[in-house]
Amino acid sequence: MNTVKVRNLEIGTGAPKIIVPIVGVTKEEILSEAKTFDTLPIHVVEWRVDWFEHVFETEQVIDVLKDLREVLGDTPILMTFRTSKEGGEKAITPEAYAELNLKAAKSGYVDLIDVEIFTGDAVVRRIIDGAHAAGVKVIASNHDFDKTPAKSDIIYRLRKMQDMGADIPKIAVMPQSRRDVLTLLSATEEMVTDYADRPIITMSMAGTGVISRLCGEVFGSSMTFGAAKKASAPGQIGVSDLNSVLTLLHSSL
Repeated sequence: MNTVKVRNLEIGTGAPKIIVPIVGVTKEEILSEAKTFDTLPIHVVEWRVDWFEHVFETEQVIDVLKDLREVLGDTPILMTFRTSKEGGEKAITPEAYAELNLKAAKSGYVDLIDVEIFTGDAVVRRIIDGAHAAGVKVIASNHDFDKTPAKSDIIYRLRKMQDMGADIPKIAVMPQSRRDVLTLLSATEEMVTDYADRPIITMSMAGTGVISRLCGEVFGSSMTFGAAKKASAPGQIGVSDLNSVLTLLHSSL
């Protein structure tokens, strides 16, 4: 298993690394929250740019990224436009989606970008290739807010992300039962054991699925999401509590 290095962070070894989202609407809200992170156990900050009121004005997006970079120092920044079809705040055309991600990657202010794998293969390859050319890592993602797919389907989606060149494949699914959570965890273990040559991220989003956000080191998920101020998805728990559990599990393994 290869690890992924971003700034001073090595992803894919030890306890899962904690990603904390910022979901502010205005520039002032975004930067204000970022300034509170220096005392929290955070490894990566995700800017959910789809929440930003001026997200379709690229110059303003880059302006916020510039200031975020200054506030966050050497903490890696992940920029994510979560589309409405996968649970995000806004719809966007594939072309505009590609342009936004590529301009962010080329800005020099972000370390990772999130690319939804089913945006269209040609668009996805263009974004991944462009990000890599700019020295930016790519998390490929897929979200199912209605159900948990079959184990074979989860593995298929993760393998597709890996085959298309994503640095870190990610899938998030919704459990309807405890068995669904076991399906997600079993798929994670099989992917890591039999197919993955790089870190992956998996999670069962809400209810009983919260256990999947805590046990990544056991089953093979390399990163997890915690909430500092406002959660960006169902099931996220407070970052301090999350870090305490991850640390306890890590010391016991």
